[in-house]
Amino acid sequence: MIAGRGPSPALVLLLIARLPDTSLTNALAAGGREFFGWGQDRHMQADLYDALTTNTRATGRWRGKAPKIPEYPRPQANKRAPTKRSRSVSVAELYQHFSRR
Repeated sequence: MIAGRGPSPALVLLLIARLPDTSLTNALAAGGREFFGWGQDRHMQADLYDALTTNTRATGRWRGKAPKIPEYPRPQANKRAPTKRSRSVSVAELYQHFSRR
């Protein structure tokens, strides 16, 4: 809410909680844009594909060695290094920083 106008924070949180699991907001919360469109159903389909290929490898009558069947491609979360702060900032310094004109 900016200057008393706009929707209440409770309403905004309620609307965000009702977003579908394939939304960009949930994708960014999960780790990045590569998760966009990856809802619960898509994860289950990828797991089912991997289970079927594992079953095929395990029960097939192969001559010699069983072939390597690639896993279903899944998005990978970005592993960012945490930023290191040079020093801690006091509350007085924060107040002074934000009260400048």
